[in-house]
Amino acid sequence: MATKIYIVYYSLYGHVETMAREVQRGANSVLGVEATLWQVPETLSSVILQKMKAPPKTNDVPVIRPHQLKEADGFLFGFPSRFGVMAAQCKAFFDATYELWASQALAGKPAGIFWSTGFHGGGQELTALTAVTQLAHHGMLFVPLGYTFGSGMFEMNEVKGGSSYGAGTFAADGSRQPTDLELQQAFHQGKYVAEIAKKLKR
Repeated sequence: MATKIYIVYYSLYGHVETMAREVQRGANSVLGVEATLWQVPETLSSVILQKMKAPPKTNDVPVIRPHQLKEADGFLFGFPSRFGVMAAQCKAFFDATYELWASQALAGKPAGIFWSTGFHGGGQELTALTAVTQLAHHGMLFVPLGYTFGSGMFEMNEVKGGSSYGAGTFAADGSRQPTDLELQQAFHQGKYVAEIAKKLKR
């Protein structure tokens, strides 16, 4: 039976979605792993989204409901940062997982985190650190990247998001897209977490 990895994300302008698709490719590169993409429910009205000039949501990724998390063997959660913490849409989703928390249905399952921030001071590490609290209350096993990405972790000649906590990207004013190096780190993270989830499932 395949090891199921759920990549659950929120993306307003597409940066996190781009990362999520690369995370999925990395996870699916592991033999015996089936990685699927899921979006958390939107909490903003269509009027607000229009005023924010947000593009339409992709129609090939279904919206997830909390109870569906039970079906997965491992997770990667992705989100943009809002003042150093996960976007409110993701927090609302975690707030709705009360029944899973009460039964500790997700305890022992591995989970990684990836993200997008505007600039260097936008919470590249703080966003990951504050997100760990959600995993801890569920008893999930936080899987940081460490320095397993190798020389890519020490790149100093170009701007690169991410850290030992997980993969990340910088959106700047929204016009900057994830770079090849950032996408390579996202692919690596998907593969790394999937390999660990597969070992734990045994």
